[in-house]
Amino acid sequence: MNKVVTFGEIMLRLSAPGYERFMQSPELKATFGGGEANVAVSLANYGIPVSFVSRLPENDIASASIRELNSFGVDTSHMIRGGNRMGIYFLETGAVSRASKVIYDRAHSSISQITIGMIDWDKVFEGANWFHWTGITPAISQGAADVCLEAIKKANEKGITVSTDINYRKNLWKYGKTANEVMPLLVKGCDIILGNEEDAAMSLGIHPDGVDVTRGHVEADAYLSVSQKIMKQFPRCKKVITTLRGSHSANHNTWSGVLYDGKTLFKAPEYQITHIVDRVGGGDSFMGGFIYGLLNYKDNDQSALNFAVAASCLKHAVFGDFNRVTVAEVEKLMGGDSSGRVSR
Repeated sequence: MNKVVTFGEIMLRLSAPGYERFMQSPELKATFGGGEANVAVSLANYGIPVSFVSRLPENDIASASIRELNSFGVDTSHMIRGGNRMGIYFLETGAVSRASKVIYDRAHSSISQITIGMIDWDKVFEGANWFHWTGITPAISQGAADVCLEAIKKANEKGITVSTDINYRKNLWKYGKTANEVMPLLVKGCDIILGNEEDAAMSLGIHPDGVDVTRGHVEADAYLSVSQKIMKQFPRCKKVITTLRGSHSANHNTWSGVLYDGKTLFKAPEYQITHIVDRVGGGDSFMGGFIYGLLNYKDNDQSALNFAVAASCLKHAVFGDFNRVTVAEVEKLMGGDSSGRVSR
């Protein structure tokens, strides 16, 4: 049986209702989310045993987040408690030419104060064959970066597949080190790397040739150069994957993805997403779908990529960080049914 472990921060998400600006009304919708937790929920929805590991304070809001994860079937038995607060992020959803906006309130969160030795990774990785982390976690603090590296090294020792989404968040790198100083050492231990052109440039110092995302349309072939450069710099890496988002407006995006295995550049179908409900968590839903695809479509990278893109396309129609879709719904879209007709 496949078992996946993810490690990172789950946060309280407070979002303005609908397309309202911050404090346009006195309401904020409270949910939970965070990169690695989002991946864990996707996998649990697809029937994959998955554990989410983090550090949370002993309070009612943190306990509610654990219950929320448990409701999807995510194992939280390796969660450690301590510290004084959960991280929070505020979301204002954009519309037409007005972009969405995120404000972080994560300073001094429980996971930012985590240190090496707090988590028993030997116990966490019992029965596991996959470990996933994102570039958001080492951006939180030196301690979080150290523990992330601790986990990667332990997973490498045990022969566990390691994947990363090298998510670059400029507003998080505040503790005195840059992403370029920290990330390469962590990525060195990864078998599968997800990242777009900005992530590669800002986190790894790798710049793709001929890519200008401001044009609104991105050609998949333009990512071949960055994929080749990543594999050359990180020889452990077996697959590089990239989401392709073309932004016509805040509500209308094109969505696809590519995969490079060192020999072939695979391209997924392109979807027109003409009405976005919530794009936050799109990359996480892609990663969750890709992990599921690799575990279930053996030796079929094209099908794994197609599943990931279809799953993340559907995520854009779901409010909240979590992708609340099933394998059957994803495979229906993969098969070409994008009609949205009522299922009776």
